[in-house]
Amino acid sequence: MRQLLALFITACACAGASAQAWPTKPVRLVVPYPPGGNVDAAARIVSGELQKELGQPVVVENRAGAGGMIAGEFVAKSEPDGHTLFFTANGPLLYSPVIYGRNLYHWKTNFVPIASVTFTPLILQAHPSLPVKNVPELIALAKSKPNGLSMASPGAGTTNHLMSEMLQRTTGAQWTTVHYKGNAPATNDLLAGQVQFNFDQVSVAQQFVKAGRTRALAVVAPKRVPWLPEVPTLQEQGIKGIEGQTFTGVLAPAGTPPAVVERVSQAMRKALDQTAVKARIFAAGSDARWMSPREFADYLQKEESTWLPIIKSKNITAD
Repeated sequence: MRQLLALFITACACAGASAQAWPTKPVRLVVPYPPGGNVDAAARIVSGELQKELGQPVVVENRAGAGGMIAGEFVAKSEPDGHTLFFTANGPLLYSPVIYGRNLYHWKTNFVPIASVTFTPLILQAHPSLPVKNVPELIALAKSKPNGLSMASPGAGTTNHLMSEMLQRTTGAQWTTVHYKGNAPATNDLLAGQVQFNFDQVSVAQQFVKAGRTRALAVVAPKRVPWLPEVPTLQEQGIKGIEGQTFTGVLAPAGTPPAVVERVSQAMRKALDQTAVKARIFAAGSDARWMSPREFADYLQKEESTWLPIIKSKNITAD
C-alpha cells in the first residue's frame, strides 16, 4: 500500500512539473478561415495576452477550406501536447463533418474542449424595399406568397442558414434560400436588393442597420443587445424558443494532458478578463465570455442537440 501511495504521489508530482514546464515551444492557434473574419480577429485579439501568460510565442495559423475541416483534421491529428490548438466556431466544429458527409472528426472523441472565447448574436434584417417593419409582418407576407421571398445565406449549414430553417419550421412560413459562397457576396446582394432579407451576425450587420441600408427586424438573442438596443428580440414579437449566436472557442487534440488543458483554460480566462481585450471584442460586435472546459463541453452538447436534427431532417449538404 505504501508503495502504491508513493507511486501515486510521484505521478502527481510529475504531472504538475510537466504542466509547469509546458509550453516548451510556440503555441499555434489554428483558425479554419482566411485572415480577416471574426474568428481570425478573435484569435489575434487574445493571442498577445495568452503569450504573456504562457511565456512562449502564440501564433495564429490560418488553414481555410472544406468548411473548416482542413484545419479541424490537422489539429485532430496533431501531437496532443498542447502546442497545436483549434481556434474555431460553430460550423467547422459541429456542422461541417455532417454537411460534407466526411467523418474526419467529432468534437467529443477527437478534441478536448478548453474554453469559450466570444459569442456573437444574430440579427434578422431586410432590404428597405421589403414592405415589413417587424417579424410578424415578414411571416405574414411569406405565408401569403410561399417561397416568394428570398433569404440570403452565406452557405449551406451555416448558423445563419440554420436559423432561417428553424424560423420556417417554427412559424410555418416558407421562403426561398439563396446560398452564396461566403458572407460577403450574400451581404452585397442584400444591400443591392437582389435578395430580400437574411440572418447575419450583429458584428457585420450593425453598420448597415445604422446607415439605413438594411432594416433590423429582430435580434436572435434572449434579450436586446447593446450594439442595437432599439431592436426587439424574436421573443418580444411572439416567437419563442429560437435563439442563435456564433461562438469562438479553443480545443486541443484528444489525449492532451488535463493539466495542460487547465493551464490554457486559465490563461484564456485571464486574457478575457483584461479590460482592453474586452473592449476590442465588444467593438467588433461580440461578447467576451469564458467557459471552463466542462461548461464549454456542456454548451457544445446543447448546440449539437439543437442544430444537427435540423441539418439531418432538411438533408442539408454542401452540394
